[in-house]
Amino acid sequence: MTTHTTGEAAARSPRERLLASADELFYSEGVHTVGIDRVIEHAGVAKASLYRLFGSKEELVAAYLGARHEQNLAELRTAAERLPDPRDGILAVFDTQARWLRRRTYRGCAFARASAEPATGAQVQRATDTYRAAVHELFKDLATRADVRDPEMLADQLDMLFHGAGVLVVSSSSRRSRLIASTRAAAETLIAAA
Repeated sequence: MTTHTTGEAAARSPRERLLASADELFYSEGVHTVGIDRVIEHAGVAKASLYRLFGSKEELVAAYLGARHEQNLAELRTAAERLPDPRDGILAVFDTQARWLRRRTYRGCAFARASAEPATGAQVQRATDTYRAAVHELFKDLATRADVRDPEMLADQLDMLFHGAGVLVVSSSSRRSRLIASTRAAAETLIAAA
């Protein structure tokens, strides 16, 4: 039994412990595979806490994805905003993604994985759609500030490249480094053509 009830973890609220356990287990093993009892045991909280805080497994999954959304978008925005030129900001988004893709623990996009599993509910799909829309909006904002001819078109292209890269890297792990470099090069080409 692995619980998070010692040290720093014990100081966290039951909600924080449940979300941390959900993030670790759902991401590494899959939403469908991991049952509620396993999340509760891993978090070291009572079953009643889960249902009081989240109501259902689907709500817990949506909350886990919501936390991932906030963290991912904060990292991407911070990287983009560090650079004065919005074109460089776009490339910084891809550089941030490249760091994620190089992690040994990377198993693909958490949103794509969760929404592709059997019996995905409306809340999970909504969380996935919201995340993808936020990434698209970030690209559109940067493209608009870069004063390209068609910011919406460039945002669509960058969005496809961004989300497709995660799928390709997972399915072709033997070519991971080459695919990551190719993704950034493709982004540069799209920006230059815009």
